[in-house]
Amino acid sequence: MSSAAKLFAMQTEITTPLPLLNAEGHITREGWARHPLWQYDRQAVRAPKWRIKEWDYFSVLSPDQQFGIALTVADLGYIGMAAICFLDLGRGTFHQVDTLSLFPMGQTGFPAGSDEGTVRFGDKKLQVEFSYNGGQRVLNFSAPGLVNAQGDKGITGSITLEQPAAMESMNIATSWAENRRAFYYNRKVNCMPAQGGFTIGQQQYTFAPERDMGALDWGRGHWTYKNRWYWGSASGHAQGHALGWNIGYGFTDRSPASENMLFVDGVAHKLADVTFHMDTKDYTQPWRFTSSDQRFEMAFTPIVDRNSSIHLGLIRSTQHQVFGYYSGTVVLDDGRCITVDRFLGFAEDVLNWW
Repeated sequence: MSSAAKLFAMQTEITTPLPLLNAEGHITREGWARHPLWQYDRQAVRAPKWRIKEWDYFSVLSPDQQFGIALTVADLGYIGMAAICFLDLGRGTFHQVDTLSLFPMGQTGFPAGSDEGTVRFGDKKLQVEFSYNGGQRVLNFSAPGLVNAQGDKGITGSITLEQPAAMESMNIATSWAENRRAFYYNRKVNCMPAQGGFTIGQQQYTFAPERDMGALDWGRGHWTYKNRWYWGSASGHAQGHALGWNIGYGFTDRSPASENMLFVDGVAHKLADVTFHMDTKDYTQPWRFTSSDQRFEMAFTPIVDRNSSIHLGLIRSTQHQVFGYYSGTVVLDDGRCITVDRFLGFAEDVLNWW
């Protein structure tokens, strides 16, 4: 058996529903799944409230029109964060309004499941609301202070993402080797057709479901203090198919599973390990991606580095979320090869002390 085959064989696929945590606060069974089969219960987490982390992140991109939006609501225990980021891909710029709150410790009100309920956050700087109902995700948001490159001020929007029940997604539950009560439960949903849009000042930006897609990063967990991760995502159309992927690594013990996965017409194709190659002194230089099973081989041309740095005493974060174009090949479970050229997505390198 090849080394790549051995890596894949070690990955544990979960196929039946089960509680995420047992009575000791450990993951009941670690691995990956095509649907969110683990049942999260905040009360079962064996950690102080200020150590529990919950978040929802959405990105919606329009390759043809060269714009996008990124929306975040996060409750990290001792700090809360919300952000609205307008991506002007044609100009290679981003325009963001964000805000912090102290010690939310679960009061933000995130639903326990990724296919239920509503989460909202609001203050003087911005308003964000994410709701799920019957296979649709509705994202409402506004920020009076957001200004685009032309000087237009104030963003208001509503976007609907379609998520059919049969659509497969990336789901993973893993823990840290140094602390098995520290866990990462994550769902990534790619290739959700997007409609609606937003305005900035008098300028309108409209998504069309036949060409534009959104993606969700849904997370719940109890993390260790310092972690660095690499994550990439893309959703679009290629060779007559809805195509997307989620790639990532860098934290927790990933021996039970990787989170690397392709999606073609709503069906998941599991990958082994993917490695990111980038210039950490200049993230706008070209990137490369290689895989242990030779099923994900890509070049990446950056457009804009959405970077930020936070230093609040013990809480620190350095983030580079780079939007750009993937070009290369992916190989499906049945051996079919799909070639992409200038396929819009993002990749990031994030280091957190949180």
